[in-house]
This record gives sequence, structure tokens and C-alpha cells, in this order.
Amino acid sequence: MLSAEEIHTYYGDSYVLQGVSIDVPDGSIISILGRNGMGKTTFVRTVIGFMYPKRGKITFRDREITRMPPDERVAMGMGLVPQGRRIFRSLTVYENLTVGVTEKGGAWSLEKIFELFPVLKARLNHMGNKLSGGEQQALAISRALMQSPQLLLMDEPTEGLAPVLVQSVSDVILRLKKEGLSILLVEQNMDFALDLADLVHVMNRGRVVYSSSPRELLENETVKKTFLGI
Repeated sequence: MLSAEEIHTYYGDSYVLQGVSIDVPDGSIISILGRNGMGKTTFVRTVIGFMYPKRGKITFRDREITRMPPDERVAMGMGLVPQGRRIFRSLTVYENLTVGVTEKGGAWSLEKIFELFPVLKARLNHMGNKLSGGEQQALAISRALMQSPQLLLMDEPTEGLAPVLVQSVSDVILRLKKEGLSILLVEQNMDFALDLADLVHVMNRGRVVYSSSPRELLENETVKKTFLGI
């Protein structure tokens, strides 16, 4: 589905991603863990096309997209749930869901969204700034799904959520996997990520320093202490 090979990305003169290689196989959930400032969000921004790498290659669905603009990547089947939700606070829930949706239709409709998140149907005419944190996250996920993606990039989807809402997001992600979506999940919540992922990568200072199954990471006290502060 997605292959990122030896990605080197800079913020100005800051050398952020230093040779990151991560694959997301079709139908899988791949998680990236790490402390703040280690390059996780930069990697997501590079994959979606907000930033271009100085070196390296990104392939999506057997097509190189390294220099492709973000809108073309979305049209190819990528969706983004950004860190901090980034919904349009001055638009209604309905407007957030339908902005940018083409007439061609796709796998996800409003009816299917409301089945996944009934609260959004009840809040359909509410402004984005009137929603709770959990409702905003549901809207951010739904807005990405309305593009009918095949690969969903999720950057810190549990950030700022109460434990009961974290469980709800977990249930939604597992359902999306059953629907056939491939998911790249960036998280700081280790337990949340390990419950969902097929494979876990740990990032530190712009590099992937450890990769394993969730069980292997759970049992590796050295990696957890050194790179995750646990």
C-alpha cells in the first residue's frame, strides 16, 4: 500500500527525518511511537505531501508520489486525521463533512458516517467550535473518511481525550480495519497503539530505532525506558 524509503526531511536548516523507512502493507495497522519532537508528525506531513523530503522515495499503490501535491495524494486514496483535529470551527458539522467532497461518491456516505458516529447526526447543524473534544475528534475522523481513503494517516487521535473516549476511538479504528482500510497510526499512548497495531516502529531523533510486534515491544523494558520514558 505505502512504502517510504530512506526519507530525509528538513525544517529549514533542522535535519528532522534522518533516513526513515516504513512500509504500510495493505489492510494493516502500522503504529509509530516516540516522545514529542522525535519526527513522528514530520513523517506524516511528508507522507501526505505537506513537506517534501530532500532525499528518499515514497510509493503509494505502486506509484511514486515523492513530489506529488497533497490534493493529488488524497485523490489517489490517502486520508489525514491531523494532530489537534484541525476541524473548521466556523463551519457546521455538515459543512465540515461535505467540504471538498466530489460528486463521484465513494465508499463513505453521510449515512454510513452517522452509523459510525451517531452523535454527529445529532450535532449536524452545530458549529465546529460548539463541539466537545470527543465530538471534534469524531468529526476529524469522519471528514477524512468522506474522501473514501484506502490509507488513513492518524496523528495522535487520542490526544486530550478522556479514557472512555479513547476506547471509543479504538473501537472505531478496529472497525475501519475490518472495512479494509490500511492505517498509519502515530501515537504517544503506547497501550492504545499496541492494542491495535500489527507492527510497531519506535522513533527517536528522526530515526526508526526499533521495530517489532506489539508483544515484543511490550516485553522489551530497555526500549520502553530508553525511548518511550516508560
